[in-house]
Amino acid sequence: MKENKSLRRERDKLPTAEVVCFGMIIPSIVMIVEEFPAHNTGALVSQVHELIEDDAAIIACLLRGWKVRSGLIGTALGNDARVRQTARKLKQLGVLGKARLSNAFATPYEVDVSDRTGHRTYFWQREPRVLDTLDTADLSLLCGARFLYVDWYDGDHILRAMNEAARLNVPVFLNLEHGHHDPRLLREYVRRARVVQASTDAAQREGDPFAVARTLLDAGAEIALVTLAADGCVAATRDEMLRAYAPVVQVVDGCGAGASFSAGFMYGQLRGWNLDESVRFAIAAGSFKCTRVGVDALPIKEIDALEPLVRVERARP
Repeated sequence: MKENKSLRRERDKLPTAEVVCFGMIIPSIVMIVEEFPAHNTGALVSQVHELIEDDAAIIACLLRGWKVRSGLIGTALGNDARVRQTARKLKQLGVLGKARLSNAFATPYEVDVSDRTGHRTYFWQREPRVLDTLDTADLSLLCGARFLYVDWYDGDHILRAMNEAARLNVPVFLNLEHGHHDPRLLREYVRRARVVQASTDAAQREGDPFAVARTLLDAGAEIALVTLAADGCVAATRDEMLRAYAPVVQVVDGCGAGASFSAGFMYGQLRGWNLDESVRFAIAAGSFKCTRVGVDALPIKEIDALEPLVRVERARP
């Protein structure tokens, strides 16, 4: 069936997103405590902050705050007050995309608790029937995009979006975290991505970050990013490998630091920066985020001020 001409004209008038983020949408609350309490006891909460997660939503909001045209293709949400507040916030920020409502389930929710060291524990809802709504999401926002962002933990639902990105020649940024241990994910996910971010810090299964970077490149990634939490990251292509060290900061809340790193790296790539420059900005963004509760206010000038404190060494590829 031919597309209706008036609908095509209306679609063509829509702004083009530079970065499209695909994944689950979860209204969330972050609580800051002095230290985690013992089992069956409690703790006083010093700060509370509401935000929109998962990482796809965080990145879309961050990039929009940095004047990047961002879009969000997400799961359907329940038809309730929480989703109306979420939709209003995304619209106010200028994030492209439309929230989908469903009467079949309540909107999922996430609670993150961070202590004074920046370590966090989170509780999230990830019902299969909610994730399944990714399979019916409209992917037309990908037309004209310069990056698609996806997360491994959304499972094989991301493959449809990655395949469509390939058809449209849109590079994919994949957050693989500790999924690099899984041969199937390396085979099915990494080969479809241009940039792959993995983790090897203690909480995400320790390992040699240089070996992990080589594994990602061998699996098909063009750029491998292996984050090490407060220790910085390893970044590599087939021609160069960098070891970057994060600056020492006063940590308040680590929730969203990895997403801030991802957003920072894409920001640099969109501006034509080389690997070194993009990594420096990404680490500065992730580090600065840890000094704030939530991810609403990460001004470029504050990140730029922290960037000279990022130390980068060259390693053998």
